[in-house]
Amino acid sequence: MNNIYQFAAKHSNGHALSMDIYHGRVLLIVNTASKCGFTPQYTGLQTLQDKFAEQDFDVLAFPCNQFGGQEPEDDGQIEQFCTTQFSITFPLFAKVEVNGINAHPLFMYLKKHAPGIFGSTRIKWNFTKFLVDSHGNVVKRYSPKTKPEQIENDIRALLNG
Repeated sequence: MNNIYQFAAKHSNGHALSMDIYHGRVLLIVNTASKCGFTPQYTGLQTLQDKFAEQDFDVLAFPCNQFGGQEPEDDGQIEQFCTTQFSITFPLFAKVEVNGINAHPLFMYLKKHAPGIFGSTRIKWNFTKFLVDSHGNVVKRYSPKTKPEQIENDIRALLNG
């Protein structure tokens, strides 16, 4: 597979979405959790969405419960939390696994094309972020500690070609 457009994922509303609907858009794909020390990053992610949405940019959030059990709720409860606590407007997908034999194929692809430190493909924690260009190519991986505002210049560079 040559880009992320070959994949589909279930939205939090239960409908399957092809990643191809994001063709031509720069994406920041993030594995998220509602009960994590990094959960306040939702605010920064929404700021990026607001700032760049009209320039063909989207944040895509994928809740995951693999790290400390910090996303125990069901998809509806997660969506309610994210919209009421952080007023997110970016797409929120159904809960996925990002590591192991049941890892979502999209995350297997992201990890392969943007390995972590020392070449590790494993995601270490919630709020690992992957920047994808408008052609569906994985450009960069960011650690959970990287705040969304620290990614702004990289997003701007991709949007400006």
